[in-house]
Amino acid sequence: MAMPRGLGALLLPLLLLLALSQEKTTENPRRSCLGSNMDEYGAFNLKDKAGCFTKCRKSESEPCNVGNLQKYWLNYEAHLVEEGLTEKVNMSFLKALVQNLSTSTAEDLYFSLKPSQIPRQVMKDEDKPPDRVRLPKSLFGSLPGNRSVVRLAITVLDIGPGNLFKGPQLSLGDGSSVLNNRLVGLSVGRMRVTRLPEPLEIIFSHQRPPTNMTFTCVFWDATKGPTGDWASEGCSTEVGPEGTVCRCDHLTFFTLLLRPILDQSTVHILTRISQAGCGVSMIFLAFTIVLYAVLRLSRQRFKSEDAPKIHVALSGSLFLLNLAFLITVGSGSKGSDAACWARGAVYHYFLLCVFTWMSLEAFHLYLLAVRVFNTYFGHYFLKLSLVGWGLPALMVIGTGSANSYGLYTIRDRENRTSLELCWFRDGTVTYALYITVHGYFLITFLFGMVVLALVTWKIFTLSSATAVKERGQNRKKVLTLLGLSSLVGVTWGLAILTPLGLSTVYIFALFNSLQGVFICCWFTILYLPSQSTTVSSSTARLDQAHSASQE
Repeated sequence: MAMPRGLGALLLPLLLLLALSQEKTTENPRRSCLGSNMDEYGAFNLKDKAGCFTKCRKSESEPCNVGNLQKYWLNYEAHLVEEGLTEKVNMSFLKALVQNLSTSTAEDLYFSLKPSQIPRQVMKDEDKPPDRVRLPKSLFGSLPGNRSVVRLAITVLDIGPGNLFKGPQLSLGDGSSVLNNRLVGLSVGRMRVTRLPEPLEIIFSHQRPPTNMTFTCVFWDATKGPTGDWASEGCSTEVGPEGTVCRCDHLTFFTLLLRPILDQSTVHILTRISQAGCGVSMIFLAFTIVLYAVLRLSRQRFKSEDAPKIHVALSGSLFLLNLAFLITVGSGSKGSDAACWARGAVYHYFLLCVFTWMSLEAFHLYLLAVRVFNTYFGHYFLKLSLVGWGLPALMVIGTGSANSYGLYTIRDRENRTSLELCWFRDGTVTYALYITVHGYFLITFLFGMVVLALVTWKIFTLSSATAVKERGQNRKKVLTLLGLSSLVGVTWGLAILTPLGLSTVYIFALFNSLQGVFICCWFTILYLPSQSTTVSSSTARLDQAHSASQE
């Protein structure tokens, strides 16, 4: 049945309005995190902007203007003070209190900051809550202008897991984080309040931090960098067993950062240990390379064996990595940006070469001891060399094209510079760091551990059924495994244990920097004496058989 013309004329505008409203609802989520409607603070707009706390992540494709969104929340407190109507805000992500206070108050004022409740003033005879702020009475008397009443806004903001209010310091991949993703804001409108005669106190309750982490009181400095960053100037930190007291001489947004403990003295000691270990390793690695050259000239059969070539390739990459480390740490931030970029790229390249050659050592060991049969590969060592030196080059080229190299700064708990070196530059997107360093190391390390476990099983189970019992046979097996462990990079695995405490950091720095010494000892034991008397003669014979199969 045909629709009456009048009814159609009435429905057409309604349909257009519905279509426009649907289009608007589908576009708003895409535009809400780009910084639109920056001066609107209604309940709908607040919830809309709060959704960006979750949407704006590095791994998401949601377009976000982090700088504008941060300004939106920084200006919200000033809006509350100037609007003069709202006294309390109670949302899942935001708790706020706006209160008129006399500037002639005779007592310090306390306010509760319990995350699940709206901030409230704590009376004199009440027990002090674990999360609270103390505003000294001198604060109100030091405010500019002759006024008898001042309007104060206190907000507790949940910033979620996204990028907002994280800043460059939390983009370094060192485990730093905002405690409970919670900020505390204090404001008296757009009035800039600094250099208070007596600092205010904010107490954050928390459990005892891990042994290698510490808390640092910081405030959001919108003037740092293009979008702002956390800073600690004017703030002191007093860490207790159940809470941390932050004392600051100004008003803004505050929080507690959980950061690794690497103060200046600790970094200095670890650097000296690493430098000494790398220097000693370089001497032993150079001896290994020279010994290989001598044996290659004196033993005809030695030229065709693949295992010594792989050992020397690993030794060479490790020697160059140690050299790059000494140059990078020794030069610090000296030179131009281009020179720093180059040092960071070279250090990254040789680090990846070491990871790759350790993985190739594990692959060759798998062919010798596990697969055994059908192990022929034409131009075997040439192919290994293309992977060992070429794959890291491709990754460094890709990383360098993203301009990821530059000055890297290690800071202590007071945000003071402990060490500067050329590496992945501060504030860069850390995809390259996670993929080409953390992820690549984890893959190569796990592969090496799997192969080492299979070889261990072979040595201690299968060989016992056929081998003639000898005195001290188990000791020889253990020594063999220790030698193989140095080739596949077991000492690098100590990095996984560093979160357990500072002592494991020292152990990692010591043993890992001495990897070259362990490789030299293994190479000398394996090849310098006659192969019939070495504790690892079986490994040598397997490699000879494998090399013969390549010919």
